[in-house]
Amino acid sequence: MDRIAFEQHARTWRQKAVSVSRNCGAGRDEAEDIAQDVMLRLWQMHDELERYESVEALTALMARHLLRNHQRRRKPEALDEAIIVSLSQSPHDELEMKEDDQWLTNRLAQLPTTQRTLLYMRQVERRSHEEIARLLGIEITSVSTLLARARRTLLEEIKRRNNL
Repeated sequence: MDRIAFEQHARTWRQKAVSVSRNCGAGRDEAEDIAQDVMLRLWQMHDELERYESVEALTALMARHLLRNHQRRRKPEALDEAIIVSLSQSPHDELEMKEDDQWLTNRLAQLPTTQRTLLYMRQVERRSHEEIARLLGIEITSVSTLLARARRTLLEEIKRRNNL
């Protein structure tokens, strides 16, 4: 198929790709992106399009497959923790939790930099002791010792706070 013939059919195929994408659950912008990808792929194979009985059916198939692949690559959306908390707790409990979070954030900031870094790498990034040791260039036993010291310091602070 030459360029002129392709251009004559392109608008119909593009509309078909958008329509199929929207019908399969894509948003407007996502459907436009899928249609653009479909058109690009159709152009890349424009010399072979005459072999197909229905290029419109091919367009619909491509749009469905591209959308499915696009949705698989998309990261799942996390539920907003604030919404979950607000549904399950009273305003008093929410305020108390917010104060606890602020207190803990302040205490973490007061830890020595090395201990704070190790806690972050272990608890937030979920790195193993071996990986932390390798990244920081220290012994595995040092990682364990420093983590234990940081946790012990925080535990003592929590005990002191709860006794007040």
